[in-house]
Parts: sequence; C-alpha cells; structure tokens
Amino acid sequence: MADETQKPTPDGGVSTENEVTQPLGLPRWVSAILPIVLLVLVLGVFAFTSPLASIQSQSGEPLPDVTITHTTLPSDETVVLHVTNNGPDSVTIAQVLVDEAYWNFQVEGAGGDQTLAPMESAQIVIPYHWNPGWDLNVALVLSDGATFENTIVAPSQAPGFSLSLLWTLAVIGLFVGVIPVALGMLWFPYIKTMSDRWLHAVLLFAAGVLGFLAFDAGFEAFELAQRVPGAYEGDLLVVFGILGALTLVQAISAWRKGRVAAGDSRASSGLWIAYLVAVGIGLHNLAEGLAIGSSFALGRVSLGAFLVIGFMLHNVTEGPAVVAPVARGERPSFKHFAALGVIAGAPVILGGWIGSLAYSPTIGAFFLAIGVGAILQVNWEIAGMVRDAGGRVASATNLLAFLLGLGVMYVTDLFVAL
Repeated sequence: MADETQKPTPDGGVSTENEVTQPLGLPRWVSAILPIVLLVLVLGVFAFTSPLASIQSQSGEPLPDVTITHTTLPSDETVVLHVTNNGPDSVTIAQVLVDEAYWNFQVEGAGGDQTLAPMESAQIVIPYHWNPGWDLNVALVLSDGATFENTIVAPSQAPGFSLSLLWTLAVIGLFVGVIPVALGMLWFPYIKTMSDRWLHAVLLFAAGVLGFLAFDAGFEAFELAQRVPGAYEGDLLVVFGILGALTLVQAISAWRKGRVAAGDSRASSGLWIAYLVAVGIGLHNLAEGLAIGSSFALGRVSLGAFLVIGFMLHNVTEGPAVVAPVARGERPSFKHFAALGVIAGAPVILGGWIGSLAYSPTIGAFFLAIGVGAILQVNWEIAGMVRDAGGRVASATNLLAFLLGLGVMYVTDLFVAL
C-alpha cells in the first residue's frame, strides 16, 4: 500500500512522494533479497530430489563430448593435446591413436588419472616422433568407445618460453603495430589543411578502415569460436563480447555527452573521439597480437619479412583514422599524439606476449569480439561527429570515401594473406 507524503523542496515549494509500505512490515532490503533466497531454496530442492531421474533412466545416458582445443609440440619427440570435457558426466580416456596406431600416453592436470570431470581440462602427452611438415592424425578413444579426432596440419616445433621469445615478439609488435600507426599519424598536418568537405571524407575513410577491421575480426571470431569447448558456448561468447563492448563504449560516450551538457569544453573536443578510435583499433591490434603470439606457441612460426611488410601496409592506414577527429580546433599537445599512438599500436606487443604464454581459443575469440563491438560504436561516433559539424554522412563524396577505406584495407590485407 502506498502512502502519499509531502516534503518541502529547496526552492520553498512542496513535492508529493509515494512511500511504499513493505509487506508484513519487513525492511526494504529484505524484500530485495527474498526472491533470490527463495530461488536458491527451490534449486536446492530440485537438485537433491532429482525429479528427472526416472526420465533420464528411460532415455539413456547423455553422450560424451570432448573437445581438443589445440595442440603444442615442445619437441620433435612429443605431442601434447589440450582437451576439455564438455559433457555433464565424467569421461575416461582409455586409448590414444596416432596415425591409426595405438600409442602410449600420459594425462596431466586431471588429478593424476585418466578421468576428466565435467568442465575439466587436461593435457595428453604422447611420446611420439613426428616429422616437420607431415600432417598428424590423432584420436582419443574413451572407455565407452566414443572417439574424438584431430588433425595437426604441417606440425613444427614450438620455440618454448624464453626472454628472447618475448623480445622477438616485442620487436615484431613494434614493426607490425606501433610504427605503422605512427607513420599514418604523420598525415595530420596535411589533414588539418583540408576543407570541411574533404575532412568529412577523411573521417568516412577512417570509418571504412574501421568497418573492414570489424568485419575481418568478426568473421575470425566466429571461426575461432568453433574451437572453443562446447561448454563455453563459443558463438554466444562472441555475441556477448560484441554487445558488451559496444554497450560499454556507448556508456562512455553518453557520459561524455553529459559532460558537454554540463559545460565541460574538453568533453566537446574531437580528442574524445580520437581516443575512442585509438581504443577500438588497439583492441583489434591486441587480438592481432594474440594471433601472432599463438602462432609461436603452436610452432607455426611463419612470420617472415614479407609478412611483416604486409602487416605494415595494412596497419599504416589506421594512423589517419586516429588523428582525423582532431583536425579541427586547437592542435593537441605531443603527449596526446604519443598516447594515441601507444593505445592504438602497442597492444600488438601485449597480445603477442599473452598469446605465446597462455594461448586459448576462448580468449582469442573473446578479445576479437570485444574489438568488433568497440569499433562498431566508434563508427557511430564518427558519423555523429560529421553530422554535428554540419556535414551529411550519406553524401556522394563521403560514401565513396567509406568505400575507398574498405577497398584499401582489403587490398593491403591480401599482402598479409598471401
């Protein structure tokens, strides 16, 4: 029941508020947590009474589900399979086949035996001499006869963890991420001299660059999600990452607009948009670094000089995308340019380290998805920036510039893929 009360306001008036009376006179906090407590009790009763036991006994036991997420090759005498039990019941690994021959193996990380509990992960170590470049077919045979296969394509030995590996990945990240972005930012003086029409075109070119990155990362995220253990719902994890990042960046943008409405001149500058662009590109480059680092961890070290050159051509177009939003108004200080470059380019180094030390398809797919969500929201901000400046997003020049951004990224991406 609601009681109407009147309270004085600071300006001398009177406001009317509805005061809700809690049932049975309970405190307000009790009514807030009561549904949660009752839900826990209901779940407990359901779990202990097992009302579905009779139905399960008639329909049979659920099928086992084991995922081989990835393999590592620490030496040419050892193959390591990383596996996860996705099913609701424990499974026991009875045998391992390598190229259709039964082989000795050892299970590590599963409590000292060959049984994996639900959601448990382990490493299966196989003492097998393999030849570099020759595909290997491995299969796990469970105690109930279920078989799970995996093909190791063109195996090569992983370099293993060392300070020299971290240094190598840092150098690669410097040439792949930091230097290209910095070189692209050198176009800032020229961009600043452009008319409003052509500046808007540059902004839409930047949106095209970011749009290509979003599509590229999105396709890769859903492809990688197929290797995520089924219990983690890889596709839904990607969707959550995209929507979560988009919503988070939108919340930051809404907070900025609130600051603008409050009269904060700094919040109304293009520097905010520039930092959002740098964050979106940085998240994408973090995922790019994860891919580079994981290739080292999995023994697929194919990053030759030509591939690095391809990455540089591909990423140099990210520099104008970062600095275009600050081409009007007072030029930011050098420290802002340095910060923008580091935020956009340096995550390649961090991603390389993470990928080499703790490779996981789950982590890779999630970071890719976060990058997609952030980039989508940043493109929305760029479109709003053009509209606020009196431009028209869908003009012929702007649409062609957007298409040019997509095209340039596609062509430079071919240098990476070849």
